[in-house]
Amino acid sequence: MAYVTCDIAVSVDGFVAGPDQTLEQPLGGRGAERLLHGWMFDTPEENTAELAAITAADAFIMGRNMFGPGRGDWDPEWTGWWGEDPPYHKPVFVLTHHPREDVPMLGGTTFSFVTGGVHEAFKRAQEATGDGRIAIAGGASTVNQFLTAGLIDELRLHIAPVTLGAGERLFDGVPPLRLEQVSGRSASLVTHVTYRVGR
Repeated sequence: MAYVTCDIAVSVDGFVAGPDQTLEQPLGGRGAERLLHGWMFDTPEENTAELAAITAADAFIMGRNMFGPGRGDWDPEWTGWWGEDPPYHKPVFVLTHHPREDVPMLGGTTFSFVTGGVHEAFKRAQEATGDGRIAIAGGASTVNQFLTAGLIDELRLHIAPVTLGAGERLFDGVPPLRLEQVSGRSASLVTHVTYRVGR
């Protein structure tokens, strides 16, 4: 059975993205991207283990909003936020309502587009990994759906010391969970907390 992890940056008040998301500000206005992910960009040397763990899976699942800014039919020129060599280097399954052919990228990343929901995406990722590790990459809606379906084994929160006040909230619509804290570590711009998710 594959082991499923999820890494997600979150504000103290529970948001993983702010309001007013645009192509120029994919995590919303008010500088939400810098506020939530400053620890990645400004102090990576303090967070090397956590950064390495984020891309250590054998397959990844993400929502369409994480892959790109569009909501309707696909722009065939759009291949993600990460340039020609995305950081994943493994299969990535993108949840969407709009079919699209696979998009192979440099470095071994191939984006495949899944229209059948979280269970189909999980099945395809499991077929790609066997008993390996699957990472749920985000965003909030995708993580919440996988938590609701009971398909995440380990939840790793990267808590930024900010509040956003509005936006995309983690745990929205998720039934009560039993979380067992496995580890916790503070750095200057973030606190990393890992939970085992109870069934």
